[in-house]
Amino acid sequence: MALALLLAIPTAVFAQRVPPHVFVGAASLNGVAAADGSAVTAWVDGEQVADAYASGGDYTLLVDQGDSSFAGKTVSFKIGGVDAAESADWVQGGAEVLDLVAAAGSTAASSGAAGKAGASGAKGAKGDTGSTGPAGSDGSAGAAGSNGSAGAAGAAGPAGATGSAGSAGAAGADGADGGGGLGVIALIVAIVALLAAGGSYMMGRRA
Repeated sequence: MALALLLAIPTAVFAQRVPPHVFVGAASLNGVAAADGSAVTAWVDGEQVADAYASGGDYTLLVDQGDSSFAGKTVSFKIGGVDAAESADWVQGGAEVLDLVAAAGSTAASSGAAGKAGASGAKGAKGDTGSTGPAGSDGSAGAAGSNGSAGAAGAAGPAGATGSAGSAGAAGADGADGGGGLGVIALIVAIVALLAAGGSYMMGRRA
């Protein structure tokens, strides 16, 4: 970037006996980018030695020592008349990127050369954890889904155990009376025949 800026310097500048020190960078005033047209000035030994105007929050300054000698001297800066915190040593033919930050109420002396910016302070301790935010509201209920299709019929279950025996049926009706007298006679004849046969058998054995 520094080389590109040097190439952009008009030829007339190079024709000077001693090349200037070129400063470029961002310019902010009171925490925001400097407005277009805000004056950005350079100072050596309490005297203004260069000026430019901010554009798009950036600046370009050519600090030429002229007939004086700035070698080894400190260059301080102002934005819109407010002292910037940054400063730099002037170097013959130097090219430097330097972001400038100025804030109203700065304690830098406007009549003398501004000192170099001090080292950054130690990092502050971590702040307390913030309180828990309120719970979010419940979402609305979703629409009911459609009914699913009927499932396939299940396989037939195994046969059940044999049931217990049923109770006895009612007694049947009495049968019709048979020929009672004939039955008795037939029974007597049979007994007599049996006895006769038995007697004949016994007599045969004795003989």
